[in-house]
Amino acid sequence: MTFYNMALDIQIIWLFILAIAIACIAWTVTHEEVFREPREYCVNRCKDGKTLFERKFFYLFTCEYCFSHYVTALMLIITNYKLLFDDWRGYLIAGFALVFVANIYMSLFALIRTDLKKVRLETEMDEIKKEKDLNNTDSK
Repeated sequence: MTFYNMALDIQIIWLFILAIAIACIAWTVTHEEVFREPREYCVNRCKDGKTLFERKFFYLFTCEYCFSHYVTALMLIITNYKLLFDDWRGYLIAGFALVFVANIYMSLFALIRTDLKKVRLETEMDEIKKEKDLNNTDSK
């Protein structure tokens, strides 16, 4: 069964599910430790590249928004997902919709991670303060 023969509600469900995979891949490549060395190489080539093409090509591996477009294109090829129309317009709409939803997911994930880091740092600071207070009361 092809996507364009599916009901709109099923197409929307697929949109949100495929966007999860796109966001996960794009975030992992552009932010996580497992890809740190290749990402640092790309950052250096992006900054020090001799040609505009070289700088822009390597930039796409450092920006989650940019990289999500390429991951989306790959996912569209793999899944043949189309949204609303059964021709090239379906691919076009699906592509932009997937990038949009995937980037919402990545933004929410970034906010959650930032908030978790903030809470962790506040907890560590409170523990350090308690230890200092305890050491000050012990020395008196």
